[in-house]
Amino acid sequence: MAKPAYLVVFITTSSYEEARKIADALVDRKKAACVNIVPGVSSLFRWKGKIEETEESLMVVKTRAELFPDVVSLVKSIHSYEVPEIIALPIVEGNPDYLEWLKKETGGI
Repeated sequence: MAKPAYLVVFITTSSYEEARKIADALVDRKKAACVNIVPGVSSLFRWKGKIEETEESLMVVKTRAELFPDVVSLVKSIHSYEVPEIIALPIVEGNPDYLEWLKKETGGI
């Protein structure tokens, strides 16, 4: 199976302000073409042996697959969490015009 050219990356943050700071850096540095920020996500998870619940913001990042290592590095340099969630899903189909725009806005030819 061929490696996908494009990804949707999910990142959770402690606040809208933190998400906005990370989104600004990703778009400014052309590591992402677009970032949606969804505030008010309720998250339930196990952390250091305890069940935790908190309100977070969810980032939905659209990027090229080859930029994923750069996305991870940049996010980790800014993010407040010890182990931030940064997970990617392949884009298997998409509007060709949108995907071309995504490619252009992330420095692809």
